[in-house]
Amino acid sequence: MLVFLGFAMIAVFMALIMTKKLTPVLALIIVPTIFGLFAGAGLGLGDMVLESMKSLTSTAALLMFAIIFFGLMIDVGLFDPLVRFILRTLGNDPAKVVLGTAVLAAVVSLDGDGSTTFILTTAAMLPIYLRLGMSPVVLTCVAGLANGTMNIVPWGGPTARAAAALDVSPTDVFVPMIPSLLAGMIIVMVFAWTLGLSERKRLAGGNPKATAKGKPDLWAEAAENNDGGAGTARGNAGSVFGGGRGAGTRKPVPGTSPAGTAPAGGSVAVLDAPAEEEAAGGSLTDSALDPNRSTLRPKLFWFNLALTVAVMVILVLDIVPLAYVFMVGAAIALVVNFPNVKEQATQLVAHGKSIVAVVSMVMAAGVLTGVLNGTGMVDAMAAWLVDIIPDSMGPFMAVITGLLSIPMTFFMSNDAFYFGVLPVLSETAAHFGIAPAEMARASITGQPVHMQSPLVPAILLLVSLASVELGDHHKKVLWRAAIVSLVMLAVGILLGAIPWG
Repeated sequence: MLVFLGFAMIAVFMALIMTKKLTPVLALIIVPTIFGLFAGAGLGLGDMVLESMKSLTSTAALLMFAIIFFGLMIDVGLFDPLVRFILRTLGNDPAKVVLGTAVLAAVVSLDGDGSTTFILTTAAMLPIYLRLGMSPVVLTCVAGLANGTMNIVPWGGPTARAAAALDVSPTDVFVPMIPSLLAGMIIVMVFAWTLGLSERKRLAGGNPKATAKGKPDLWAEAAENNDGGAGTARGNAGSVFGGGRGAGTRKPVPGTSPAGTAPAGGSVAVLDAPAEEEAAGGSLTDSALDPNRSTLRPKLFWFNLALTVAVMVILVLDIVPLAYVFMVGAAIALVVNFPNVKEQATQLVAHGKSIVAVVSMVMAAGVLTGVLNGTGMVDAMAAWLVDIIPDSMGPFMAVITGLLSIPMTFFMSNDAFYFGVLPVLSETAAHFGIAPAEMARASITGQPVHMQSPLVPAILLLVSLASVELGDHHKKVLWRAAIVSLVMLAVGILLGAIPWG
């Protein structure tokens, strides 16, 4: 019964968010509660959920103050030169922009932290997507794929967990999988290029002056027609993280979300310019962000750059809890850039919408994980999957483990899979001469799919920063992530890193 309830709960949750019958926050709360009651948890549900939430408080604090910090840095103009540099380098071509997004996300992912990767990638690229009229769902898809593939680096978490669970060296797990990692990244780049070509074609189709080759002037014109969005501040403190004060009034376009915050299915949300800008005849086409917004602090550019570099260095060194690093960084940024108390309060309020969105989703995810763990659904599902594998399949346990890692790491945490399921599978495989290191290698191939899970706070941060519906993200990314995982597994088998029979 627990096995059935567990799989049914995941299926119902995914169906509701992908069909947009419920928002992810509501689905994360309501669906597990109902299934938890069916599982006989009764009044014990509250304790299960609160116990799960305790482990998420530091994550919620990290995401909250990271949004504030990077939101402030965008508002004061720290990333404006980077945006202009990227536009000059990529030539305003959507295909190149999407490919550049994949490269940027992959490089930043080398630090092993998904939240940092998504914050920096979104901060740098979302204003460009909005300026060119591109769909932010493409950004989240490509960034999620790149980060999920790079997530198998030894310091990223999954590889270390697999090595620790099976008592093997992380080096023995990772090094033979480098060709698989490279193959996976090649597939990610192919997906990025094809998505970029689709965006180029979509934008060209809506412009009578379009050319087949997508010349830069076309995209400049598309930007002029579709300029704005949650991340483009028009003469105010609006930020990439939620459309700050006076960001203009959105005109919903067919296919966009009801709130007009996230272009869905490739549609573009257009903003009306405030009256004062229209009167002044202002234009944003020469910059991805409004160069005249009141929050700019050009005289403090080097201070803000030094502060941001210091924060990132401390993050990489991991000498202080990440949440505290961003708390202190945000406090210093506010005091120095906005010494007036009213300005400080206004800046906090300007980013409040995004903070509420991401923190509420993280806390709501605690309901799902609490019910899965507290009712024993996770353990029952794992045991059932292990039991249904016939003895005749023993020589193929490594391949089976790789295949199982794709769905299992999506609906359970890495800790639950690597410390709960993998040791059982490895013990069975040992009877057929399959080494623990080989099992560990197979187990990490599901990470491109795992990183798209609603149980991963980093992906919740990504979709919140980009104002994208989680269901829209899943529609575009899940099948692509599954292909990347299968390619990584196949390459591992072909090169002998993962045994086949």
